[in-house]
This record gives sequence, structure tokens and C-alpha cells, in this order.
Amino acid sequence: MRRAKDIEIALAPKPEGVSLQRWLYEELRKAILTGRLSPGSRLPATRDLAARFLISRGTVLSVFAQLSAEGYIAGTVGRGSYVAAELPERHLTVSLPGKDMRPAARQRPEAHIGLSLRGEKLSRTAFQVEGRATPARTFRASLPDLEAFPLALWSRLTARRSRRSRTAMLADGEAQGYGPLRDAIAEYVRSARGIACSGANVIMLSSVQQAIDLIARLLLDPGDAAWLEDPGYPGAKLALEAAGARVVGVPVDAEGMDVNWACRHAPDARIAYVTAGRQAPMGPPLALERRLALLEWARTHGAMIVEDDYDSEYRFVGRPLAALKSLDQSGHVIYCGTFSKLLFPALRTAYMIVPDRLVTPFVAALSLTSRHLAVHQQSILHEFIAEGHLGRHIRRMRLLYGERAQALKYSLDKHLNGLLDLPVIAAGLDASAFLSPKADDRLIAQRAASAGIETRPLSFYRLERPVPPGLVLGFAAFGVDDIEQGVVALARALTS
Repeated sequence: MRRAKDIEIALAPKPEGVSLQRWLYEELRKAILTGRLSPGSRLPATRDLAARFLISRGTVLSVFAQLSAEGYIAGTVGRGSYVAAELPERHLTVSLPGKDMRPAARQRPEAHIGLSLRGEKLSRTAFQVEGRATPARTFRASLPDLEAFPLALWSRLTARRSRRSRTAMLADGEAQGYGPLRDAIAEYVRSARGIACSGANVIMLSSVQQAIDLIARLLLDPGDAAWLEDPGYPGAKLALEAAGARVVGVPVDAEGMDVNWACRHAPDARIAYVTAGRQAPMGPPLALERRLALLEWARTHGAMIVEDDYDSEYRFVGRPLAALKSLDQSGHVIYCGTFSKLLFPALRTAYMIVPDRLVTPFVAALSLTSRHLAVHQQSILHEFIAEGHLGRHIRRMRLLYGERAQALKYSLDKHLNGLLDLPVIAAGLDASAFLSPKADDRLIAQRAASAGIETRPLSFYRLERPVPPGLVLGFAAFGVDDIEQGVVALARALTS
């Protein structure tokens, strides 16, 4: 071991504006890391170091204490301080792929860290984890027209809300959501969807997907059966399976979910997930007779119905249909709605309306898992709804999207008659068009993507049984000219 008198510590001059303690710490640490003070070397006594550099011994003691706490030096009373034999940087350095590693590091076995069974299922997401590129390519599905959103109005509301904000708005919010916003949503669904409720039944969330996950965790035990439309929403399937549910795919026809089939094959299910307003992805609403049968099944079996009403407000033929929840007299329907489809995706604000007896456990679980949404954003949305802007925006978009739905139908009949059959579009942001029975819709969707056209194959929604080959085409976000050009490009891809 080297003696203290053999060590020469050359320190750079102290820069102006840097404290003596910071300068000495940085210089000693640099000397250790560069090897000028080698591992195991004994450091000069703090008194000697202070005298040599004309600084107080208290400053030197503070620097030694910091270096010791970080693992650069070690020492014992009566023996002095030494440079640590193993420096902390060795454990903090990350080796980049392709870089040479020390032989010992290469040979050291590493413990395998695996996901849980639930984690494995949760990691099989149906969604992109990266943000989707903008501007969108025709015919991206499930997308409202972002250019038509009144952004200037929203910005004014945001600025006004910020000026009026009180200190209380900076504190924790309610797990259930911002009270005035919940009251405004309750009033909106009463008039627009026929649902009798109050703000006390409304729970704010970041997405309907979060609602499905929360419902599955609170209402299902592993092995419980859950009905899901087939074809149906893959996000619901994966969330239910991650909770341990046994997903039962229920056939869909021109009247929506076949409730009688589900009652015969899995009457003991605990949950039924349904898109009653506009079946995703096929399009038809759930017929009244089946709505009543579904409600009767839930009442007699003590089950819950999850109604995902994601875009049926945009109905082009007559008034929007009343929600399934509007017929619920016994409290067996949880209604889910989202502003990501009504306004813009980045808003990430949704809600669910739950029966009285479930409010307390759901709010408590939400507090445990995610606390609450951003209060400021909720307050802006409240003003947007309360001042009537939401209703006006929906009415404008209903007319605009209706024109675009007709344009898509006209263009497909003109350019792809016989190759792609599109039924009349009654509602929504997108529609399913059907290919010939022997077509491979995944291959065709890939071919369309090569031509710059974004579609989604109907087989993407398949659960158990075969799905008619087809493409889901979004039309709401694209102008009439863009739709015409997109159909022409799609026709080239299909006929090449």
C-alpha cells in the first residue's frame, strides 16, 4: 500500500463562481476516477490537505464525508482514509449492445426475471404503443376530424380557466372526478342518451379501456365467464382475459349480439360486454327485443352488462338511439362513454355511469390504482359542455360525417363495385366493407398499406368463429376529395 507522503494530488485551479467545497469534491472524484489516485491508496490527512490548499479543515471533512457516502473512499478511526478498492461507477455503468465487456461480466450468470401470468396477458396489447403519425392516412378508423375541432375556442376556454383558477385547483382532486364535470355529463346523457342518473353515478377515467380493466378486476374472479361479441373489440377481450375471465364469443348478426345463443351456451356468465348503439365492427345496433332479453338475463342471474357507447352519437339516420342503459330499471348496466371519439384522442377523458351500489367500491379502487385525472383539464371540459359547445360540435360533426359517409359509399360503388361491398352507413366514424368470400383481408390490408392506404381487416376483430373477409374504413377524418382519391388508390391496390 502506498504511503501518504508518496501521493501527489494535483488539483486544477478553482473556477470562478464555484464553491471551495464543490471544487475540492469534483477534483478528488476526478482524480480517483481517472486513476491518478489508485484504488487502495491512502489519502493525506484532512488537516494536511487543508493546510496545503489553504482551505478550512471543516470544508475538507465535508468533502471526505460526501466521497465516503458515495463509496469513493473508505476509512477507519486512527488509520486514515483510503481510495475504495471497488468504485461505484462499476455498478452504475450500462454496457451498450456490441461493446466489449470484461470477461468476468460476460461469464456472470444473470437471474431470469419473468412476467406473471397476468403480466403476460397484459403485455399482449391490441394497440400501438407509439403515437400514430399525423396527418392520418385514409382510411384510418376510429378517428374524428381533428381539423374540424374548434381549437381556437378550446384555447380561449383554457386561458380563461387558467386565469380563474384558485389555489384549490392545484391540490388533489376527487378520485371520482371533478364534481361540476360529472354533473354536466349526467345532464348531457339524460338529454342525449335517455339515461336517468346524477353526477353521483358518474366516474371519470382516462379511457373506456381503463373502465373495462377496472370492471373486470372488481367484478370477475378467475374462471368466471364473460360474454363478448364475436367479432368484437379486441381490447375488451384482452383486458377480460388478463383478469382471468373465460371469454365466450357470442355470434353477431344483423340485429347485434345473439343473446339467446349466449343464454343457451353460457348462462352463468358474470359480465356481458356489448356495443349496443353501433356494434363494433359490423355496425348494426342491438335490436330492442335483444336488449330486453339481455336485461332480463342480467337481472335473473345477478350479472352486469357493460355498454360501450363509443361513437353512436354520430347517427346519420334519425335521432341517436337511446342507450341500453336507459332501459335499465334494476341497476345491472354500466354505461361507458368517451370524449376521445367525440372531441379528440389526446384529451384522454372518458367516463362510466355505475349503479348506486357500485359507486363506493369503484371509486375506492380507482383511488388505489390511479388516484384521479388532472383537475385542470376536467374543468376546461366542464366549461366546454356547460356552455353548450359540446352539443353544437356534435350537431355540426353529425352533418359533416354524414356527408362523408355518403361520399365513401358513392366512391366505392363507382370504383370498386363488385370488389368491395359497403352497406348503408347509419352511424359512427367508420364502416365495414365486405370482400369476396374467399379473399384474404389481412393480405389485402397489407397491399393497401403499400399503396399509402390505411385500413383494418375485419379478421382483426375475430374471437372464435370465422369472420366475413372485409376492411374497416374510417371516413370521418377525411374530406370528400380525400375520400375519392383514397378509393381510387385502394382500387388500384385491389386490382393489381
